[in-house]
Amino acid sequence: MKISISLLVLIFVFTACNNSKKEPQKEEVSTPHYAANWDSLAAYQEAPEWFREAKFGIYAHWGVLSVPAFANDWYPRLMHVEGSVENKHHVETFGEPSEFGYHDFVPMFKAEQFDAEAWADLFQKSGAKFAGIVAEHHDGWSNWDSETNPWNSMDKGPHRDIVGELGKAIHGKGMKFVTSFHKARNLQIFQQDSTKWLDDTSYFPYNPKMPTASNDPELSILYGNIEKEVFYSNWLAELKEVIDNYHPDLIYFDGKLDKIPDTYKEEFAAYYINQSLARNQEVVITHKEGELPKSVSVEDFEKGRMNKITEDYWLTDETVSVGSWSYTHDLGLKTADEIIDLLADIVSKNGAMMLNVSPMENGIIPENQQQILLTIGDWLNTNGEAIYGSSTWKVFGEGPTKQEKSGMFLDKLTYTAQDVRYTKRGNTIYAIVLGWPGNDTPITLSSVTSKVLGEDGLSIEKISILGSDQDIPFSLDTEGLKLTTPSQTIDDKAFVIKIETKK
Repeated sequence: MKISISLLVLIFVFTACNNSKKEPQKEEVSTPHYAANWDSLAAYQEAPEWFREAKFGIYAHWGVLSVPAFANDWYPRLMHVEGSVENKHHVETFGEPSEFGYHDFVPMFKAEQFDAEAWADLFQKSGAKFAGIVAEHHDGWSNWDSETNPWNSMDKGPHRDIVGELGKAIHGKGMKFVTSFHKARNLQIFQQDSTKWLDDTSYFPYNPKMPTASNDPELSILYGNIEKEVFYSNWLAELKEVIDNYHPDLIYFDGKLDKIPDTYKEEFAAYYINQSLARNQEVVITHKEGELPKSVSVEDFEKGRMNKITEDYWLTDETVSVGSWSYTHDLGLKTADEIIDLLADIVSKNGAMMLNVSPMENGIIPENQQQILLTIGDWLNTNGEAIYGSSTWKVFGEGPTKQEKSGMFLDKLTYTAQDVRYTKRGNTIYAIVLGWPGNDTPITLSSVTSKVLGEDGLSIEKISILGSDQDIPFSLDTEGLKLTTPSQTIDDKAFVIKIETKK
């Protein structure tokens, strides 16, 4: 049978049209798979772009350790140290630790007013781009529904999945979620050496007269009085639980991670990174004092920072309080002004800040802490373009107040209106002046000179002060950029001079 030419043409046109409607084949992209060794893991970008741009986060020390509300967050340890202030208070208030142990505080941790949505809302209004909670402190208490640790917030205490509730609320507001782990110090390693029972390498001091030496199957887990290999396995299993169930974007580690063998740490890092990449999630791991390789994780400086611009991105964890990281009845607080100055200093040197808050046992963040956070948030609403997504400039700053060394636990510095910190975005330079020098007051930014800008072929197009619509006349010469503050106070804290340049 013959087929007409017209029919052949019709078939050809139909086939061509039909093929044109087919979607192009998507090219399969394989997810990087890292082996559980540091050499393989070194290929991972330890500080992804979101973290480099975020700059500011908030987390909370909260759990059973919040119940005594006395002295500091090391009360769970020091209540067992005879002669200490904490031990004396404990004996007078609750009885001898041999009769009323730390585990007896667990039923008192009820968290009856904890509202994860309210916390997340506060953190967002405070300007945080990442936020979270201590998942487990040195005390061995897990703030999540754990299958590994019987001492967890679902099975005991408040009977709530705290990490789960907060993670959902924080992710729901578009922030990155943080979980911090301090468990490594929990392991007791000096049971056989009475001269080291009080060594704080182990959080709970071994004492045969107290529950810290108990061989009870559950109590021994809480107090870290278990075989090392069991502890290591539990450490890894707990991390995998949190990774699988709550998908944290940043896992922070406190000190003494050197107590955990590398094989366990390598398995953790590979598991976390591989599982996260399978979800198209870029994650961050932090460490202290070289306890993880910098090629895999970001270095953290507790209550400290660098004193110069660094190539590696780093983190400072600081606390809104003075003294204790967890809530106490007489908790002292920093001012919002002090914290903003620290944030500006940190960002100017290629770092980020994670600020701790201290909720009460019932789950309420005290009003005075909330006001500090909201004041920081208001400042960032006005001046955030000098912080978020910024990078370092040629110098980090200028002024009379000097930080002599880098590291953790640095002495307090009080910055002045003569201290300036610099950041940049593209061709725009931001001068963050750490105090208001007065109305109609001349200022010279000695680092921004005609020579410095000329080296990059830049000229100044416009000068403004964030939060003000007043014109800012200026002059530029070899001595620096000269201008006069507006006739009205812009901010009694730090303020930002925006220097827009062009080639």
